[in-house]
Amino acid sequence: MAIHLTAAMRVIATGMMSVIRYVFTLTTILIITKRAACWSLFIMALTGLSASSFAVFAADIASSHFAANSNSNSNSNSNSGSSDAIKSDVSHIQAPISKTIVTTIQQTWQLNLLKEALRRSDSGYQVQQMSTQMNQKRKVEEALAGTVDVFWSMTSKELEETVLPVRIPLFKGLLGNRLLIIRKADETRFANVKTMADFRQLKAGQNRYWPDATILEANGLPVVTSYQYTNLYPMLEGGRFDYLALGAQEIGEELASHPDPALKVDSHILLQYRSPAYFFVSPKRPELAVAILAGLESMVSDGSFDEMFNRELKIEQLYREAKFEQRVIIRLDTPDLSPLTPIERTELWLDLFSMQGAK
Repeated sequence: MAIHLTAAMRVIATGMMSVIRYVFTLTTILIITKRAACWSLFIMALTGLSASSFAVFAADIASSHFAANSNSNSNSNSNSGSSDAIKSDVSHIQAPISKTIVTTIQQTWQLNLLKEALRRSDSGYQVQQMSTQMNQKRKVEEALAGTVDVFWSMTSKELEETVLPVRIPLFKGLLGNRLLIIRKADETRFANVKTMADFRQLKAGQNRYWPDATILEANGLPVVTSYQYTNLYPMLEGGRFDYLALGAQEIGEELASHPDPALKVDSHILLQYRSPAYFFVSPKRPELAVAILAGLESMVSDGSFDEMFNRELKIEQLYREAKFEQRVIIRLDTPDLSPLTPIERTELWLDLFSMQGAK
C-alpha cells in the first residue's frame, strides 16, 4: 500500500491526466477488494478534483482502458468476470462523454477560435450552434441546465463562481478598451472632457445583464440601463443618456447595424478597464473546459493565437483608425476582478493598458 501511495505522489509532476490515469488504474483493481470508495476519496484529495470532475475523467479513462484490454479479457474466463464487474461499476459513474458541443456563439472570431482550440486538443469534437438569441442571464441558466455547453462573455465574479471560466482573454483586453457612441450634437461637449470629474458629468447607457453596468456604477458613474440591448440606440438619440460604450473592435460594426444619422463614434475619449472576456463552460462539462484550455494554451505557445487574432480582428487597421494614443484615457477600477485573472502573463494582453494617452 505504501508503495502505491509513494508512486502516485511522484506522478503528480507529470501532469494531471497522468496522475488520474495512474490512480484510476489502482482504483479499478481495488474495486474487487471492496476498497474503491476509500481510494476515490484519496484520489480526489490528492488531485484537487471535485467528485463530479473525477467521475468524468474516470469514465473517460476507463473507457479507453477497457477498449485497449478487451482482447486479453475475452480470452480468459477468470478475468472476464472481474472485467464485467469493473465495467458495471464504471457505468454507474458516468455515461460516455459527448463529443458534440452546443454553443450560443455565432459566426465570429470567438467561434473560429473555439473550433481551432478544440481541434488542437481533440479533433473528435463537433460544434453545434444554437440559433436562439439569448441574453446573458438565459445563457447562464441554460449552461447550468446542460443545454448549452459553452458561451463567451466578459467576466465577473458572479459568473466565474457560477459556471467554469477558461481564463485566456479572448480579445487580449481589447474589449475593456471602450470607445463611445454619442450624439453628433454633443461632439464638442465630449471634446472638452479632460478628467474623471469631467467624465462623471456624462450619463452612460448599458445593458443591465452586462458586467460593464456594475463596473461603471462601482466607479461612481451615472448609468441608465435597459434589459434589451437594441433599445439603447433610440434611448441615446432620445436623450435618456449621453453615451454608449462598446469594445473598440466592435463599435464600428455595431453602429453600422443600428444606423442613425444622429449618432457617431466619439474621437476623443478611451474608456479603459481590466475586464477580460472568456469562454465559459457548463459545470456539467468539466472535461470540455480542460480541452478548450489545452487548445488555447497550445495556440498561445506557438504564436498562432496572436496570428489569428491580428488577422481576423484587423488589429493594425484598428490601431490606425482608433488612434488610441491620441485620446484622453479614463481609467476605471474593476472592484471584483478575480485574483486568478492572469494579468502577469503579458503575452495574453495588448499593450493598451500601458499607454499614457493625450494630456
